[in-house]
Amino acid sequence: MSEVLTAPLVVEFPFTRSLGPVQGAFLTGLRERTVLGIRARDGRVVVPPVEYDPVTADELRDLVEVAPTGTVTTWAWNPSPRRGQPLATPFAWVLVRLDGADTALLHALDAPAPEAVHTGMRVRIRWAVERTGAITDIACFEPADGEAPEHHVTPHSGEFADPVTGITAPARLDYTYAPGGAQSRYIQALAERKTVGERCPSCRKVYVPPRGACPTCGVATGEQVEVGPRGTVTTFCIVNIKARNLDIEVPYVYAHIALDGADLALHARIGGIPYDQVRMGLRVEPVWTEGALPHSPQGMGGAPIPDHYRPTGEPDADYDSYKELI
Repeated sequence: MSEVLTAPLVVEFPFTRSLGPVQGAFLTGLRERTVLGIRARDGRVVVPPVEYDPVTADELRDLVEVAPTGTVTTWAWNPSPRRGQPLATPFAWVLVRLDGADTALLHALDAPAPEAVHTGMRVRIRWAVERTGAITDIACFEPADGEAPEHHVTPHSGEFADPVTGITAPARLDYTYAPGGAQSRYIQALAERKTVGERCPSCRKVYVPPRGACPTCGVATGEQVEVGPRGTVTTFCIVNIKARNLDIEVPYVYAHIALDGADLALHARIGGIPYDQVRMGLRVEPVWTEGALPHSPQGMGGAPIPDHYRPTGEPDADYDSYKELI
């Protein structure tokens, strides 16, 4: 049985959004060490504030200021903080009902051990030294002494100098990808400059890259079949926007390519020809390059992979020969 590969992968992108008058006021207030909530139609004070009433869906605009102190309503201990979390040392995730609010705010509590945390404990905001108008302007909560004071919320206009109108938040997902047996065999075959698919025992279609099962018949595809290396462009698109992580000059062409002997088109970049000369039916072949493949636990090294496909110089394929693969 061939070895199943794994590889660490990261999906990361900046998420940019506008805020509107309510969220903008809330985040600008944090920059100014002011916590704002909003009064709902039933009189409750909601923190963080929302633009629409959670019960009636009415638009809300009555902002109020609440206290930077509050009470823990529930909590969970985090013994192993991850990258990007509020604290680098073990801490508690807490829901805190700030004095004057009727709902709870989720954030981190800096505590030495889980034994130091309990429901009902009094806490206060520890403000970040540098504040920019983000939820991270609250560095965390910290324990506070004393009983909950009687706190009267005060109306607030929500107006500040230089208000925050938008935020850019980094979104990131770190995970380990295991392609499974079928795709591991496909990747390992690339090390020998071969493209291998799998044939369905029922409909006899050959799938590249292999999926381990036929999507039409729903049966396992165990028979390996070498296809290509040449193929036919079935359809394509011209890319005019440069990707940040690809050192490829625009415009360039990405195409669906039906490799000879395959019943499923794969996609790849077309090179070696001006972008405006790429066409349906163009016969192409792979151009191999040395590149790192996913690593197995035993440390499988790099292997050649198709960098792009280029024209073979053959006459264009007849449309009827690939029309079912478009």
